Amino acid sequence: MSFSLVIDHVSFAWPDGSKVLDRLDAAFPAGRTGLIGLNGSGKSTLIKIIAGELAPQSGSVSVAGEVGYLPQNVPLAAGRTVSDLLEISATRTALHAIEGGDVAEEHFAAVGDDWDVEERARAELDRLGLGHIGLDRTVGTLSGGETVMVALAAQLLKRPDVLLLDEPTNNLDLEARRRLYAAVSAWQGVLLLVSHDRALLELVDQVAELRDGAVRMYGGNLSAYEEQVDAEQEAAERTVRTAEGEVRRQQRELVEARTRIDRGLRAGRKAFENKKVPKIVANGLKRKAQVSAGKQRTLHLEKLEEARERLTEAEQSVRDDAEIRIELPGTEVPAGRTVLTLPLDPPPGAARPAQEDAQEDAQEDAEEGAEEIRRAVLETLVVRGPERIALLGRNGSGKTTLLRRILEHGAHVPVHYLPQRLDLLDDALSVVDNVRAAAPSASVNEVRARLARFLFRGERANQAAGTLSGGERFRATLAALLSAEPPPQLLLLDEPTNNLDMASAAQLAQALSAYRGALIVASHDVPFLETLGITRWLHQDREAGLAES
Repeated sequence: MSFSLVIDHVSFAWPDGSKVLDRLDAAFPAGRTGLIGLNGSGKSTLIKIIAGELAPQSGSVSVAGEVGYLPQNVPLAAGRTVSDLLEISATRTALHAIEGGDVAEEHFAAVGDDWDVEERARAELDRLGLGHIGLDRTVGTLSGGETVMVALAAQLLKRPDVLLLDEPTNNLDLEARRRLYAAVSAWQGVLLLVSHDRALLELVDQVAELRDGAVRMYGGNLSAYEEQVDAEQEAAERTVRTAEGEVRRQQRELVEARTRIDRGLRAGRKAFENKKVPKIVANGLKRKAQVSAGKQRTLHLEKLEEARERLTEAEQSVRDDAEIRIELPGTEVPAGRTVLTLPLDPPPGAARPAQEDAQEDAQEDAEEGAEEIRRAVLETLVVRGPERIALLGRNGSGKTTLLRRILEHGAHVPVHYLPQRLDLLDDALSVVDNVRAAAPSASVNEVRARLARFLFRGERANQAAGTLSGGERFRATLAALLSAEPPPQLLLLDEPTNNLDMASAAQLAQALSAYRGALIVASHDVPFLETLGITRWLHQDREAGLAES
């Protein structure tokens, strides 16, 4: 098999000395590869090294051809245009100059063979559902999802030999995700993507798992990978049970051997005491019995140690992805208590004449027929008791704006907000100090005990927030939010599964299962929402407003 991308003994550590990759070897074949692993395992770091964004401290990366790279967080310079983000502004400027009659040689050099760059750019944007976005529109007017899709269009325009995508579905609504899936399915070159999106990972040709400092390849998509891992886990657990049985057997045999030896020694002493054998003979038998006993003990101890080593080896082959386990009684809200009362602005079309509304509604019903979803538009958002509310809507529909309005308006209970960008932590402070800032009355030991439940144990709790991976940063932020004083009884989460691997998303669901307050979650991740026990589904639309279905 020929490999388009080879990682040879690559090592990388952060300036504080914490190692991320240590002499890593990997080879990626042609086709679409999904790179998965626990948060903090080094996936994004590896992608950045391949893209040339980071330099390894040792080792090398060999790539066959040009590399395109879509980072996890697209740089947002509000004054830049879509054309700038597509990296075609210089070519367009030269083209427009030539069209205006300026035939300077540098304009022709800037254009090269790319005379149809504007047509190709518009076609690529249209394919990704962005046909309504002009090339001169500023990035600051785009939603987060639109910015990601424009950045993807920029990479597709380059037609690189190797395309790297780092969590590309972050911030994308359901329609944008479907268009990205189509683009990935149609990709003919080499593709390496980091993602926790199950639907996207079903489209890959192979899965590469970065775990315990090594990359292991699995043929097939995510479902095939999970089947292989399940089979391996069953075999590993059987091996553990067998090894445990062998340890118990060796322990029994050691006890039985010691019992036989002790019985023999007692019999020898009794024989001497009863004058049945001469002293010299008794001493000889005693020495012989002691030597034999020593050999027997050594033999059985060696067998027991070997059995224990086999058990340890077997246990290490069993995956143990730790779970978040917390208790949050201070967040509890009684069932009948009103948590939030928020008057909503009327949607733009609310003031139209009733007759016009009725005619338009009738036309829409006729067009959409049975697929039309009946939704009751809300004039006031009222949240009572420990409700769990899912907030759905397309990118740019105003979900984030609504969450911020709730925060600014104020609730009847303590409220905290987790934004998409996880910018609540002070990067210069350790995880411990960040949580202490949120809970100043808690002792260091109390904070460390809380952080241990969020999987920050020992030195991990002393890490600077700026060195954390996306998933680690999320857990640290969640620990700070849920440890805050007073405890939040209304929690607002904005796209919480962005940057989380599948194991971390499951850990988040476990943490939220202990949360006893009201919850409003804006998300496009429907499978995740379904794990939270959602009690109400709200739909935000920029034109129609907030509706309940």
